[in-house]
Amino acid sequence: MTVTGDRTSWMIPPGRAVLIPAGSPHAIRMWGDVAMRSLYFPVSAAAPAFNVAGCRVISVGPLLRELILRVAELRALDSREPVEARVMAVLMDELAAARVEPLLLPLPADERALTAAQHVLAHPADDVTTDGVARQSGLSARTLERLFRAETGMSFGLWRQKARLLESVRLLAQGGSVTDAALDSGYSSVSAYIAAFKQTFGCTPGAMLAGQAET
Repeated sequence: MTVTGDRTSWMIPPGRAVLIPAGSPHAIRMWGDVAMRSLYFPVSAAAPAFNVAGCRVISVGPLLRELILRVAELRALDSREPVEARVMAVLMDELAAARVEPLLLPLPADERALTAAQHVLAHPADDVTTDGVARQSGLSARTLERLFRAETGMSFGLWRQKARLLESVRLLAQGGSVTDAALDSGYSSVSAYIAAFKQTFGCTPGAMLAGQAET
C-alpha cells in the first residue's frame, strides 16, 4: 500500500503496518492483491505507542501479527473482561516495541518543488538531469536543491534516490524480480541497486519483502 498525507508518502510492504494518529487526513492506495486489517483506538487511549506525533511505519513481528488478527476477529475489546484486557496490554506493548521502518518520503511544500517531486514519483526511471527537472518546474537547479534541503531534510539527489527505491519496493511486492525492480526504478546495475537499497533501508530487497531486517 501507499499512504499519503501530512506532506509525506509512506510505502507499506508486506509485514509492515502504519500507525496513523487521530485527525490525520490521509489517503491509501492499494497495489496488486492486498489483505489489510485495521484497528481503531480511542483518542483517549494512553500508551507509549501513541506518544509520537505523525504517522510512522512499523515492522509487524509474528506475535504482533497474531494479536492484530485476534483483535480483528473479536471486532472489539472490552476492558472489563480480564482476558481481553490482557490482550490489549500485550498489543500495546508490542506496538511500542515494534521497529520503526525508514519507509517514508517527505514532500516539499513549495508548489514548484512539489511539481518536481511529483514528476519523479510519476516517472522514477526518467534519467533527466537535476537541471532538467528544475527547468520543468520553473526553478534553477540551485533553488531546487535549496528548497528540498529546507523542506524535506534531503538533497534533491538523495530524495530522488529514495523515491526510486520506494517505487522498487512496490514493484517487488507486486511480484516483480529484483532485476525488473532495479531497471524500472532507474538503475542500470542490479548490484548498484541492491547496494543503494541496503544502505537506505538496512536490508536487502529480499529481506524487506520477507519482513526481516539485517544488522
